[in-house]
Amino acid sequence: MSTQNPTSYQAELQSEREYVDGLYARLDAERARVKKRYSEALRGDVDTQNGATLLARDAEVRATAAQMDRLNVADAGLCFGRLDTVDGERLYIGRIGLLDSANEHESLLLDWRAPAARAFYVATGAHPEGMRRRRQFHSLGRRLLDFTDEVFGRPLDGDAGAQPDGSDVALLAAVNAPRGDGMRDIVATIQAEQDAIIRLDHPGVLVIEGGPGTGKTVVALHRVAYLLYTQRKRMESHGVLVVGPNTAFLRHIGRVLPSLGETNVVFMTTGDLVPGLHVSAEDDPDAARAKGSLAILDVLAAAVADRQCVPDEPLPIDLSDVSIAVTADIAEWAVQEARATEQPHNDARTTFVDVLTWALTERAVAKIGRGWLTRQDRAAWEHLRADLIDELEDNAAFKAALDRLWPALTPETLLAELYSSHERLKAAGADPALYREDGAAWTLSDIPLLDELVDLLGRDRTGEEAAEQQRREEAAYAAGVLDLMIGREDIMDDEDQLMAQDVIAAEDLAERFLERDNRELAERAAADRDWTYGHVVVDEAQELSEMDWRVLMRRCPSRSFTMVGDLSQRRSPAGATSWDPVLEPYVPGRWVYRTLTVNYRTPAEIMDVAAAVLAEFAPAVAPPESVRSTGVPPWARQVGDDELASAIDDFVREEQTRDGTHVVIGPPGVPGAVAPTETKGLEFDAVLVVYPERILAEGSRGAADLYVALTRATQRLGVLHRDPLPPSLSGLRRV
Repeated sequence: MSTQNPTSYQAELQSEREYVDGLYARLDAERARVKKRYSEALRGDVDTQNGATLLARDAEVRATAAQMDRLNVADAGLCFGRLDTVDGERLYIGRIGLLDSANEHESLLLDWRAPAARAFYVATGAHPEGMRRRRQFHSLGRRLLDFTDEVFGRPLDGDAGAQPDGSDVALLAAVNAPRGDGMRDIVATIQAEQDAIIRLDHPGVLVIEGGPGTGKTVVALHRVAYLLYTQRKRMESHGVLVVGPNTAFLRHIGRVLPSLGETNVVFMTTGDLVPGLHVSAEDDPDAARAKGSLAILDVLAAAVADRQCVPDEPLPIDLSDVSIAVTADIAEWAVQEARATEQPHNDARTTFVDVLTWALTERAVAKIGRGWLTRQDRAAWEHLRADLIDELEDNAAFKAALDRLWPALTPETLLAELYSSHERLKAAGADPALYREDGAAWTLSDIPLLDELVDLLGRDRTGEEAAEQQRREEAAYAAGVLDLMIGREDIMDDEDQLMAQDVIAAEDLAERFLERDNRELAERAAADRDWTYGHVVVDEAQELSEMDWRVLMRRCPSRSFTMVGDLSQRRSPAGATSWDPVLEPYVPGRWVYRTLTVNYRTPAEIMDVAAAVLAEFAPAVAPPESVRSTGVPPWARQVGDDELASAIDDFVREEQTRDGTHVVIGPPGVPGAVAPTETKGLEFDAVLVVYPERILAEGSRGAADLYVALTRATQRLGVLHRDPLPPSLSGLRRV
């Protein structure tokens, strides 16, 4: 806040407080109006016989609930600034838009995503965008505390609180503030290079690359909010998928979009992409590389084909009147006919069973009827065949033969049996590195393979048959209820009274027993493997394998993606080394690339140390430029194994006396430390890195991990080491 013109400033501050108070009054009135609409929609009369009216009521309830959510989140920092145009117009900028319904719907508050609000983020003295002043508010709850002005051009009389670096004041206040439990939105302090990416009008894939602290994740999330604002009708019904590196990261960013009023968002790691599974374990580098390559597609296809086989020896089947056998020739015929359908494995099994059944009954009829039954006696022939088919359906030996030669498979069963068998791996042409005794101990690299197998295998027909049987039983029960209602006709006096069977059928009544799906969109989408999203955000995109991308492209047929990554931080052996080979197979010519170059998180003192590590394993990559300096140098201290625990305790105890957050990062086996991979995308006020020499011992993966660990701190960084410090960390102050 400027100390110039204190009397004028105070008067202006009071005027702004009154205006903001008026906005909150308008917000409260709008919230009450929407809440009333919501209550009326819930109580609204609907024709329970008419599905259309039920759908209309549900749509109204969902729409008003979403509107209430957007209004409820606007309380915190409703209005965060003002623009004054050179023509004297005042434009207030905030989280949502508010209109004056009594005055021709004049704009009282502009949504930050509106085109007219863009100048708030991009106007400069050199390019003022038709603006004379930018005013930034500092609030606590609903109370406006103070404001700072940035005047473009020469200040005019009456410019209270004007100072040339007002935008920097607001930005530095935000980045220097102690960190809380989660990422905060940046609607009040979006910078020009960030705004250009957020508002980019591109229908395909956008790649945002930037080093640590450049805000690429929060920019991507604000881009989602912007796209939902400009393309709500297209995107909202499908929702948005956000894919992050770990659950801690997803918790960290989970409040950003709700704070911007957007709730139709599903948050997942790649280990959650198959419904019903939550996987976080990693493969060793060789297995991860083999599973992540598109070459694994041939292995999966061969593994499925390997389960479609013919017997080495005839498989005997004893029926009541005859003994027959499944021989190699008829099994081979059935296999070829089933494969010729080009259906998934489980779907094609029907053809396999039909051909095998026909061939076996043909032989059985010929055996039974030899000498007395001829082909010309067609009726007797077909009657005998029908009896044999019925008998085969319940024959244990025949069922065992089917399960041996063409089993009904699930992705989990096939993959587990493949991994746990050297013979099956060899038959499928798989890398021996895929072998493991516990085949079903799933890893992150298995998720795209399991997803791929859903399409290769098709649905498990045994499960569908059970569901169909349940449906038939429910219909039979409903028919019984209907019969009971009909049986009470004798007590009804009016001859013209409609009977139950006149207004509803048994299957219609059965439908009434089905539970309606009242889950929110995000919950429904997360549970449905075949759900398609309107937009997908992928964070740490450099870590995803070729097979991971197949899964995600399947989830978004429109190919509307925002990818966030930093190739220099790649640690996965199956991850991307450049963006072109990842995207060209799916969106040739439909992807654009943008970079963020300013580090808003990491102070220059810490970034200098991290940059030395970066230069060791990625010398061609330029580190991002830090926007600030704290004057606090990072330090290093050598400790023995017996001193480590007390040194960590000292760090934690000291940080607990300060505001903000802290973390201890180290290699596996260090008590109280988290792995570098668990901190990707996170930020803390203070970081203690333990045994960096052991982290670096993992080669290029370890160097990337150490770079991540060093760049998590926003204020203070310490390092504890046992062995001599690596040369790249020589810039640390010894204590």
